[in-house]
Amino acid sequence: MNDDKNKKKPFSKPSHRSKAQPDAGGPSGHSGQGRPDAGPKKPGLEARATAAKLLSAVIDKKISLDGMLDPVHGNPSYKALSDADRALARAMLITTLRHLPRLDAAVSSLIDTPLPEGARALHHVLMIAAAQILHLDVPSHSAVDLAVEQANRDPRNRRFAKLVNAVLRRLVREKDEILAATASVSPVPKWFSDRLAGAYGAEAAARIAEAQLVPPSIDLTVKSDPDGWAARLGGKVLATGSIRLGSFQGAVSALEGFEAGEWWVQDAAAAIPAKLFGDLTGKHIADLCAAPGGKTAQLIVAGAKVTAVEQSSNRLARLKENLVRLGLEAELVAGDLFEYRPEELLDGVLLDAPCSSTGTTRRHPDVLWTKGVEDIGKLAVLQERMLRHALTLVKPGGIVVFSNCSLDPKEGETLVARVLADMPNVSRRPVSASDWPGLEDAVSADGDFRTTPAMLPGDGTYPGGLDGFYAAVLQVG
Repeated sequence: MNDDKNKKKPFSKPSHRSKAQPDAGGPSGHSGQGRPDAGPKKPGLEARATAAKLLSAVIDKKISLDGMLDPVHGNPSYKALSDADRALARAMLITTLRHLPRLDAAVSSLIDTPLPEGARALHHVLMIAAAQILHLDVPSHSAVDLAVEQANRDPRNRRFAKLVNAVLRRLVREKDEILAATASVSPVPKWFSDRLAGAYGAEAAARIAEAQLVPPSIDLTVKSDPDGWAARLGGKVLATGSIRLGSFQGAVSALEGFEAGEWWVQDAAAAIPAKLFGDLTGKHIADLCAAPGGKTAQLIVAGAKVTAVEQSSNRLARLKENLVRLGLEAELVAGDLFEYRPEELLDGVLLDAPCSSTGTTRRHPDVLWTKGVEDIGKLAVLQERMLRHALTLVKPGGIVVFSNCSLDPKEGETLVARVLADMPNVSRRPVSASDWPGLEDAVSADGDFRTTPAMLPGDGTYPGGLDGFYAAVLQVG
């Protein structure tokens, strides 16, 4: 939307104090009098109420969505839903978070006076409903009706029920016009938009922001014969050697080769760091921060003897389960990587460091609302400590591949430059762009790898994009 206040706005806006009545005869035409919170709940209401509640937890309390959506240890309201309602709640949450700034702009354009600060719960109800109307294949009348029902059942929001009804019906009637009017609003929060623009320039930043609106593809890493498996599974082989599936629906565990351990799910960008070592036959490599094990498996398949280090016992157990399914073996070490010291210096170390995860927003859009600039700074300090330690674990001539899934140079290029500047025994081993046909633009002038979600365009049959990853190859001695 244009920020020019003198430009004529395309919509007339009801004030939240207005007395406008809902359209007669519609699905939400009740006035909310009496006891609207009494009686049986309407089908789909709990899924929407749960989605609004978890959206509040993400936005207002900075709680990660992954933990809340865990079917075993997650949020009680989410766990209480049926499988179908869980899927619906998750879809509503992911879609809302992907489009949140534009949804906010759309709803705000239809309200003359901003909602009071105490109406945060109502705001989240409106965002969930707007996401359904504008972006999901959900009957619009259900989205409106159940949002009004939510307002009526909440004593804090009951007085706004008519406003909810009026605004959402406007969204339904004027959907195309509203989508066009909000298309110029950045789909990411301002702090992130500013960081992207500073790192990549305004045009590239806009492409990256738009790319995070596209749901991620399903990419597979295979033990061998990627062309053969691509043919069997109806996929195509990418520049990374990964197989990208087309429009797939269902459980990947039902696909040929899963039970036999012939492949595993791994984003194409995440498959890059392990490939940067070169020939690994017979070499001893430590994978620090190893879980869930995709990169560990790659190193083993490439011929390395692998020691997988992981601090979390639960994550280490998951890694072990994954290796068992794949029929692969590694030495597993439970503990803090800062305390890990091999008996003999290693040939190489893979350090895929914990980071802000801003490169994974296609699948984890909550990251942009639970993290911020301060988190990037703190994580960069931790990553640098980890990298400096990793460099002490390899023999002269040994290699450390440092990587993470952040788009921010503070967690990548800037950090590595600082380490190289004051560790004279460490040098960069540049990656050659000619070794990565199709991803030449991802190799920097210095020889580091930097992917963004805007790379690998789709072709109509197969979706485009990949996670944002940074990787640098450093040599000791």
